[in-house]
Amino acid sequence: MNHPLPFGPGRTGRTGRTGRASHAGRSDLCEVMDEVAHGDKHAFSVLYDALAPMVFGIVVRVVRDRAQSEEVAQEVMIDLWRQAARYRADHGSVTAWAATIAHRRAVDRVRSAQASADREQAQAAREHQTAFDEVSEQVETRLESEQVRRCMRGLTELQRQAVTLAYYRGLTYREVAEALRTPLPTVKTRMRDGLIRLRDCMGVTT
Repeated sequence: MNHPLPFGPGRTGRTGRTGRASHAGRSDLCEVMDEVAHGDKHAFSVLYDALAPMVFGIVVRVVRDRAQSEEVAQEVMIDLWRQAARYRADHGSVTAWAATIAHRRAVDRVRSAQASADREQAQAAREHQTAFDEVSEQVETRLESEQVRRCMRGLTELQRQAVTLAYYRGLTYREVAEALRTPLPTVKTRMRDGLIRLRDCMGVTT
């Protein structure tokens, strides 16, 4: 089925061998669907013209991207061709059935796009954390040097205390927070900022 999607201006419905126009009613569409289920390509042309604009309208409201919506709408129409034999008139109209498939396909596309974005964000976060850990490691191995002591003097009091407790005394973030009587999130932030300032001062690269 290589039908172009009929979304452009001036597109009119065709009339296939069945003699049913694109504005066919419910009973007509049921008959058309039955013929599609038997592989009638002319019937599918009628079905396509009757449903494709509605399908696209449903999809674009969910996906909100025209190019992707056109792809999804095409997939829906292919689904209708392939699954025509599964349609049961006593379960609802052809239009309702097509609308359900269109909405499901659109939601799947949005979820897929979101999952992809989440994976990229997670990967970026992992890369950032890895780089930060490497900096922390390099800083830790050089804490006894005169350069580090000089750079430590450039930190704020809280940053200096937090770094000292964590790296000289081996305290955890939570233990540092308790020792300094400072909220844990604040300690983590000051530690991170302090390590970044040490990195810059010492010329440590990520």
